[in-house]
Amino acid sequence: MEAFRCGDVVPGRLREFLGVDREDVLAQVGEHARTDHGLEPDDAPVRAVEERVRDA
Repeated sequence: MEAFRCGDVVPGRLREFLGVDREDVLAQVGEHARTDHGLEPDDAPVRAVEERVRDA
């Protein structure tokens, strides 16, 4: 199991994503960025998220 918390990149955010593996978590975060924030992740935010995915 892998996890990521939005607050690890954007202070004050509480959303957490859990997945079976790193790719699953990154897919969930990417969809969240597009649908909830209207963002297409660019290189810097993607690296920031990738660096903070951790074992759950």
